Amino acid sequence: MSERETQLLENIEQEGEVTIPPELPILPIKTGVVFPFMIVPLIVSDKQLIKLIDDSLTSDKLVGVVTQKNPDVEIPGTDDLHNFGTASLIVKMLRFPDGSLRILVQGVARVRLTRFSQMDPYMKARVDVIRESVDKSLEQEALVRNAINLFQKVVSMAFYLPDELQAVVLNIQDESKLADFIASNVNFEVKDKESILEAVSLSSRYKLLISLLSKEVNVLELGAKIRSQVKTELDKDQREYYLREQLKAIQKELGEEDERAVEKREITEKIKAANMPEEVEEVAFAELDRLSRMSLAAAEYTVSRTYIDWLVTLPWSIETEDNLKIKSAERILDEDHYDLQDVKERIVEYLAVRRLKDDTKGPILCFIGPPGVGKTSLGRSIARALGRKFVRLSLGGVRDEAEIRGHRRTYVGALPGRIIQGVRKAGSNNPVFMLDEVDKIGADFRGDPAAALLEVLDPEQNYSFSDHYLEVPYDLSKVMFITTANIADTIPPALRDRMEMLELPGYTLEEKVLIAQKFLIPRQIDENGLKPEQISFANDAVRILVHEYTREAGVRNLEREIASICRKVARKVAAGDRKKVSVTRGAVAELLGPRKYYLEVAARTGVVGVATGLAWTPSGGEILFVEATKMKGRKSLTLTGHLGDVMKESAQAALSYVRSKAKELGIDEDFFEHYDIHVHVPAGSIPKDGPSAGVAMAVSLASLLTNRKVKPSVAMTGEITLSGRVLPVGGIKEKMLAAKRSGIRQIILPDKNENDLLEIPAKVKKGLKFRFVDRIDSAIEMAIKGKKG
Repeated sequence: MSERETQLLENIEQEGEVTIPPELPILPIKTGVVFPFMIVPLIVSDKQLIKLIDDSLTSDKLVGVVTQKNPDVEIPGTDDLHNFGTASLIVKMLRFPDGSLRILVQGVARVRLTRFSQMDPYMKARVDVIRESVDKSLEQEALVRNAINLFQKVVSMAFYLPDELQAVVLNIQDESKLADFIASNVNFEVKDKESILEAVSLSSRYKLLISLLSKEVNVLELGAKIRSQVKTELDKDQREYYLREQLKAIQKELGEEDERAVEKREITEKIKAANMPEEVEEVAFAELDRLSRMSLAAAEYTVSRTYIDWLVTLPWSIETEDNLKIKSAERILDEDHYDLQDVKERIVEYLAVRRLKDDTKGPILCFIGPPGVGKTSLGRSIARALGRKFVRLSLGGVRDEAEIRGHRRTYVGALPGRIIQGVRKAGSNNPVFMLDEVDKIGADFRGDPAAALLEVLDPEQNYSFSDHYLEVPYDLSKVMFITTANIADTIPPALRDRMEMLELPGYTLEEKVLIAQKFLIPRQIDENGLKPEQISFANDAVRILVHEYTREAGVRNLEREIASICRKVARKVAAGDRKKVSVTRGAVAELLGPRKYYLEVAARTGVVGVATGLAWTPSGGEILFVEATKMKGRKSLTLTGHLGDVMKESAQAALSYVRSKAKELGIDEDFFEHYDIHVHVPAGSIPKDGPSAGVAMAVSLASLLTNRKVKPSVAMTGEITLSGRVLPVGGIKEKMLAAKRSGIRQIILPDKNENDLLEIPAKVKKGLKFRFVDRIDSAIEMAIKGKKG
């Protein structure tokens, strides 16, 4: 006999004489059952139970170990415990640094709890010790032998039981100890072990034990049958697959439906309900077939399942119905935005075509304009007018092509691109999809997002857009794509060619006042918790806000200033002041402090060497001053004011032209031999570039060298050539608005820009006089007053 067998026999037969008192402290355990004469380790962490152990160790070391009915109950009461337990002796105790105890208890005898005599600080109960009678009948002997044979079978088949237990059970003479020993070693459920503990009669205990052992033998035999069917060697990674196969075999034996079959049926129904194109449906069913043959433990399982989920959730055939009532659409657009007639007309034209031809493709529009003119909000308004869903994607700073086309499924965590994600989010295949800041995308080692957009924004190609993740064509031709940009120059030419450009120029003073009164002020009154009867804005006050507190093409900063005034009024109202506040011209300075911007032209008089130019910036038109001076020196041209290369070249061209025309202008032809020239454009911290300041530079140098003043109320724009020609420039409307804001009365323009004035509203041109030139000489003659001083 081995050492382990001898040890087990000694532990079992070492009964000793222990007197059990009529009252025992009760130690509840959540799982497991302690049988008489079995040694079991327990962990005790509850403070009350630690006190119970400490008190027991100082007395007779006996406790009543009782199993809880529900292991989830943290603090059990009398109703949470079974009526039977085991009087147990605390054999050993270890105290750990975290305050918990590790104890070894040895069962002594079965006890029945009759009543609880104490609940605090721990439970105590009156107990009756169960005295077992010896049964020497033939039936009992047959039960014992049957139980031993079944246990030996379990030991031979169960991997968790050592083989020496087959010999140990043959050496246990006490039939009660034998039953308890078998029950404590086999992995029965807790409720079954508790039933064996509560079986007072030996015959009933053995009958229950034989029934449970027979069931365990059947389960183990079925497991052996499954192993023979699978016929594969299992390693660590295959264990979960093996358990799943066991479960399937057990379900098959019980006549239950396989969970995987249910999943496959549900996915099949979803694929059919998605109403995909035929070729996409074939791909989906092929992937489903592959998924059904895949192990749940396989790394590819989640990837495949996610791919199918994307296919079935995309709106292949879900389409919102367009609102084709032209009058209704016009009303909605007018409600949301003032002016912007070109854009509104284009949307109404699209609706008209849709009404006549259902299958027309969605337009690709690009709104070009300075910040704050309402490009993004106009997209929402268009979606509302059409009755479509609205999706917005900001492209500012996007440098990864995968953001547009998605990642291939070989990558961990791969997802479709933002286009497909946006369409799924919209839930329809014809949303209004706004791509914001298309002029600010960039390219790096991860690809060029602008190139990826070429297919998306081409009505002749996007009917079969292929995302790298989906790898099936998706029809984007019904989507209305709207892009926004501040400037068109930075948009790649190929991408720009695919879009219909609609310019949204800056607003005039009157337009800003109307927008403020109609849209901005009501919105800010509502957002700041005020009511119209608590605050009002006079038109003069709004004009002051536009002129003296903001300098922009749009109305974003104007709305911020209005919001600031509303907040100050809201503070007064919250403090109990019920008096209506009327925001007048004089009240603006009290509420917002001193003015922030001044009109520089109004403060300037004609100065030699200073010309007023007109410039276009992403935030609208601006006026700029070109200042030139000379000092003793020799053939040096200094350019300052944070000028770009193009603007520097314009200054050099202007100087070369003036030098070439020195005799005609009445200038000493050798002036450059004796003087240095310095050209400066103020606001030196702001970068400036572009050719449109060429005329202003030429006029500034001519004024300096002829010692004649430039008319202060004249502004000019235009590109120049060395031969003296004046070339057309862009941004005419924005420059007109800047001139009008600054008090300019006369504007010199290239003659090729005369047609641009036809598109500018009469109210913008009112009060301005336009002079058109094709030569630099004409511009100098118009801009410089008087004769050589």
